[in-house]
This record gives sequence, C-alpha cells and structure tokens, in this order.
Amino acid sequence: MNALHAALIDASHEAAKRPAFYKALMEADVFVIGHTDQPDGGEHSLQAGAKVSLANWEKADGSPVIPFFTHLEALQRAIDAETSYLSLPARSLFEMTRGTTLFLNPKSDYGKEFVPHEIDALLETGMNQQVESRVVEKETQVLLGQPAEYPTAMVEALRQLLPSHPSVQAAYLCLMHDPESGDKPTLVVGFEGKALDQAMREAGSVVVDTAPDNQPVDFVVVDEHGSGVGGYLRESGAFYQA
Repeated sequence: MNALHAALIDASHEAAKRPAFYKALMEADVFVIGHTDQPDGGEHSLQAGAKVSLANWEKADGSPVIPFFTHLEALQRAIDAETSYLSLPARSLFEMTRGTTLFLNPKSDYGKEFVPHEIDALLETGMNQQVESRVVEKETQVLLGQPAEYPTAMVEALRQLLPSHPSVQAAYLCLMHDPESGDKPTLVVGFEGKALDQAMREAGSVVVDTAPDNQPVDFVVVDEHGSGVGGYLRESGAFYQA
C-alpha cells in the first residue's frame, strides 16, 4: 500500500479526509493498462510526445470507462492475464482523457469513479467540485432561519476539516429562502476569516458528499461588521470556532 491508496481508504471512511485525497491524487503517479509506441514489455514511464493507447472497460450499463490504479498490486488484482501497463502522473492522465469517465481501482475494496465534470474541476481547482461565485444584483428580501432538519453529517465533516485551515476563524449555518423566486430553500454556510479561497474550495468538496439529498448549499464570507445574512449568522452562533 502506498500513500495514495492510504489516502483513498481514509477518504472512503471520512468525508473530511477527501480534500487530502484529491491533493494526494493530483501530486501522485498512477498506473494504467495500456501501451505506448515504445517497445512492449512491462512497465513504461510516459515520455513526452509518445503515442498512448489506454484500455477501455465497460461498466455494468455498457458505458465505457478507463481504469486506473493507485499502485501496481491493485492493477495486477484487476486483470486475468499479463498485460502492458504505464506509470504516469494522475494530472497527465486526466489531461489526456478529458471528457471521459475514469474509475480508480476497479475490482478493489476501495475505489472511485471520476466523471468528466469532476476531472475538469480537479484540473482547474485541485478539488472535485468548483465553487461558483455569484453577485446579488439587487436588494432582495429573504427569509432566514435554522433548518428544521439539522444537516448533522455535513456540519460534523466541516468541523473535522476546518482545523486544518487556520485562516478560518469561525463558520456558521442557516437556511435561506427567497419566497419570490420559487426556488427550494438553501443551506448557507458562512465563513469568517481571511484568505478563505482554499478553505472554501475544500469545504465545497466535503459538502457535495454530505449535504442532505438535493439540498442546495451556498457559501458566504461573513464580515464581523456585516449585516444581512452575515449579521444573522453571527447572531445565530458559530458551529465552528478556531
């Protein structure tokens, strides 16, 4: 077992460990079944300009997927006959297969599917979800309160994640509803601190896996002198404080 596989196991058990897994993945070399235009036989390291052919497998629904592996033993367990394989940086693999679905460690106890939008986000932000910024164009009256069903799993995962980000001084939660929009009420997580971009990116990766089903979640930056949503969040009390 290598460090990447250990991070995958941790991530499968704890949502708060998933950002660390994505960071490890984007810095790691992985194994794929395939060959280049170099002489056949055994392991190859990918050289610049080499032509690459990668194995495509089929999922249960018949759709194609490219398998890749955290370590050589995982690859060997997944195949029935000797075959050529390549070692290359995960980032390079994602770049050359962009738009394709990949599966990490098929036929193993611990694995993960990566769909195209996740791969795009990993290449662009280092996390599997992109945090989209919005600007409120006009003053809007919204209803604020606490959720009737508290998102315990999401909040606990954030409590585990945020101590690794000293930039976050506090985090808050509320439910926001715009009656005029007709949209579903939104959970709002407020972050207080400075230089919050990385913390919010990682929090987004945690929230997407732990928020209640079909429950949208917005992030806001809370200013200690702010009003509106930020003011309400501060009054309601933090679920996390450094």
